[in-house]
Order: sequence, then structure tokens, then C-alpha cells
Amino acid sequence: MTELFVNVNGIKICYEIHGSEEKSPILLIHGFGNRKEHWLAQIGDLSLYFRVIGMDNRGAGKSARPNGLYSMEIYADDIKALLDLLKIQKTHIIGHSLGGMIVQNFVLKYPFYVDKIVLINTIAGITPSGVPSDKGIQYYKESKITSLNEMRKDPINNFIAGAKKSYSRNFWKEMAQNPKKKFHGIWSVEDLVKEKMEYGPTEKDIINQVEALKTHNIYERLHEIKNEVLILAADKDKTCPKIMVEKMQNLIPNSHFIVIPDAGHQSILEYPQIINQYIIKFLKS
Repeated sequence: MTELFVNVNGIKICYEIHGSEEKSPILLIHGFGNRKEHWLAQIGDLSLYFRVIGMDNRGAGKSARPNGLYSMEIYADDIKALLDLLKIQKTHIIGHSLGGMIVQNFVLKYPFYVDKIVLINTIAGITPSGVPSDKGIQYYKESKITSLNEMRKDPINNFIAGAKKSYSRNFWKEMAQNPKKKFHGIWSVEDLVKEKMEYGPTEKDIINQVEALKTHNIYERLHEIKNEVLILAADKDKTCPKIMVEKMQNLIPNSHFIVIPDAGHQSILEYPQIINQYIIKFLKS
């Protein structure tokens, strides 16, 4: 599918559309340091039933990477501007990790644009209380920058070392044993590394995206979300622990909660068939 570009809010946004125009739209919002291609294991299945739109957030992929303070509100405004240009008045919307945080803020600011919502391995605030810790934020930023610098020295081995935090133990072992293996016939470690090296975040992008994380704390507003919401958690997620994900389900009135067994934070790549089935069943019900 051809990549397309539009100017929104003074910057260039890159996006793709999969599936025929007469189908109901779905918008996919990716996570920290990733890009729209991170949904490669979902697009094929979802586009059989829906018109699937993937976008690179500002500061990611082939979208513009302006400097300055990023915020959840800015991300939400970018989504709204893209939907307006595409003349989409209402869409399902799916977010993973940081993308799920953006989705939460988008639906609170622009509720009439949204039909059903799927939140995957995401949280309503970066600490259980919702109040960001300066020390925790600084550590997260420094660890991401360190990982970036290490990746440049030895891409494959350092990617695998870092992936231990994001995948379940057994799945990670398979990745480490054979970086060329095509998991689910879709992606390999080498594919993910190539994507990271070509289009991954710079140090500036990491700093800007971390600034946006500081602005995310909506525990006290989750009750305002009236849409039907599917919340997926991963049993072995170390980044967004399932206990924090489940906390959202208790605060969003019309929500459903499912835990994917023996899955890490990147469950959309580990278990796409299971994830996709849950999404399709939910959106078509």
C-alpha cells in the first residue's frame, strides 16, 4: 500500500489505508518509538473486515519530527485533523501502549469522532497513582537513550537483549535463537531491527515523546468515556503490568477486560491471531 502524506497542524503526517472504502474505518495508533508498521501482524486480518488506517505519530516514522514539547493534547489534535482531512466523521480506534494513552486522551477531547475503542497493554497514568515521578521519568528517558546508542553499535544483539523486557520468556528465547525466523509467517527479528535502524527514534524524538508521557494522567476522567471499550492486557507485561491495565476496566463504565496468557508487552507481535480474533469479534458484535 502506498504511503500518503498530509499537512496537519503545521506538520507533515504519513499514513496508509488498507481495505476498501465502503468498509467501516479503524484507526491504529502505535506506541513509543514505533511507527505504523508495528501493526503489520494486525493489518492483514483487520482489513478483511474494515478500512484500516495506520498513521505515524508526530516524531515517529516518516511523519515530521518537530522539536518542542509534545503532549497528549497535541497528539489528539493531530488525529482529529487527519480524520477531518479524510472526511471520516466516526471511526473505531485502537491504541497500543503509548498509542493507547493517546487514544484515551483523544476520546475524552473528541468523543463524537469515536465508535468502539480497543486499548492494548496501556495505562491511564504512568504510575499507579497517576502522578508522574520525576525520578521515574528521568530513568525511563535515560534507559531509552542508552538502548538507542547500544543498538547503533550492534543492532541485532542489542535489540534481542532489550526485547527480553517486552516479550514472554519462551518467545524471547525463540527470537534469540534465530533472528531470521519469520514468526507467524509475517515478521522476523531482522525485520524489526531494520525498521528500527531506518525509521526509529532519534535521541531528540525520545526526549519529546517522554515529555508527552508526563501529560498523561486521566484516572479521574475515565468514567467520562461512554463508548464500548475492549481492554487487552498481557499476562507477562513488565511495561504496563496487567494490574494497572485492569484498574482502567474498573473505571470505564462500558468496558470489557481480557488477559492474554503468557504474553509480554509486545503481544500484538507475539500472539496476533489471538489478539486479532478478539478485536474483530468485539468490533463486529
